[in-house]
Amino acid sequence: MMVLSQDAVITSWIINPGGETGYNGNLTNVQQVAYTDADVYVRCTCIPGYDIGPWAGNPNTPANQDFCFRIPREAVENSGTPVNTPLGHIGVWRNGVSIFNAKDGMSYNNQGIWNRDAYIFEGSSFDACLGHPAPNGEYHHHVSPNCLYAHTDDEHHSDLIGFAFDGYPIYGAFGYTNTDGTGGLGRMRSSYQLRAITDRTTRPDGSALPAGQYGPAIGGQYPLGAFLEDYAYVAGSGDLDEHNGRFCVTPEYPEGSYAYFVTLTESLLPAYPYVIGPTYRGTVPGGNTGPQSGHFTIPADATTYPNSTGLPEATEGLAELQVFPVPTDGPLTIAKLPSRGATLQLMDATGRSVMRSSVAGTMANLDMSGLPAGSYLLRVDGKDGVLRFARIAVH
Repeated sequence: MMVLSQDAVITSWIINPGGETGYNGNLTNVQQVAYTDADVYVRCTCIPGYDIGPWAGNPNTPANQDFCFRIPREAVENSGTPVNTPLGHIGVWRNGVSIFNAKDGMSYNNQGIWNRDAYIFEGSSFDACLGHPAPNGEYHHHVSPNCLYAHTDDEHHSDLIGFAFDGYPIYGAFGYTNTDGTGGLGRMRSSYQLRAITDRTTRPDGSALPAGQYGPAIGGQYPLGAFLEDYAYVAGSGDLDEHNGRFCVTPEYPEGSYAYFVTLTESLLPAYPYVIGPTYRGTVPGGNTGPQSGHFTIPADATTYPNSTGLPEATEGLAELQVFPVPTDGPLTIAKLPSRGATLQLMDATGRSVMRSSVAGTMANLDMSGLPAGSYLLRVDGKDGVLRFARIAVH
């Protein structure tokens, strides 16, 4: 089966290679990816393939959510009133774990305006991967999913790590400096800035609030930045727009696409609005958000990718690639790569990306000496539109 390289929404998921379990014995990552001409269906548990927990002060326990999300293959910019990102899942990481917005679901005195920042008020309950479970057992991230990708890697364009429900891709914090793919790499900076306020008596646009909607004094339990309304969007102050994205060239979209970016500080800590801004950039189809959402039925005429049992067989792609020596504990040579260029990605047994490289020639070398012994999957995304795989043993 040929899948066009621009259909990253089909090919980018971490699919469970066959019955692997994680937290509490639950199946991990994505169980099935299927697509029609219009949509991609992603069936997942919301449990990642790596270790999670503990969650200090959080009484909830992650549980299989049995989700099936539907994501449009072609995102469409919303030309009307922007759609707010709601509470609950607003997108999904490539390992099937939910993305939540910046809110913790509570506001000061339940006024509905001074919305609490989950990173500030719930951050102590995040695990080492910066995730935690909701009361319904839905494991999720409000901020960068640090265990999913190399979030500190500033020498390569960040991985594509998920999709918003409007269909636009989500990347880590580092992208090409210029939107046309030139100028090296840079950390994508949020254009949301802390407001220069001494009290909470105005809206983010500066307009006055009625006295009954004033927020608490700044300081102590409520430092500046504790509430989402402590920030204001300042166009041009960062690299990203009000939705926390921009139109640009990326490795998966060489012709350019709108993309959201995770935002981090100079110290590589989460920076507001963290993933997607307060509103989506695109049109959001119904059924993925809100109560009881995320339980689509895959149409009978949908095509499963790459097959119903998970990752490709060990031999797939070997007829088109020369990979040697295997096994190895040092240099690995990959020959007969597509002449038009390719992106190489090495994934460990959990589906986590451990190495990534873009090449222009038909031969490449990867240094495997720093990797733990085990089995790895080499994935080659060719600009010819063909996806190739090879299994690599490291000893």
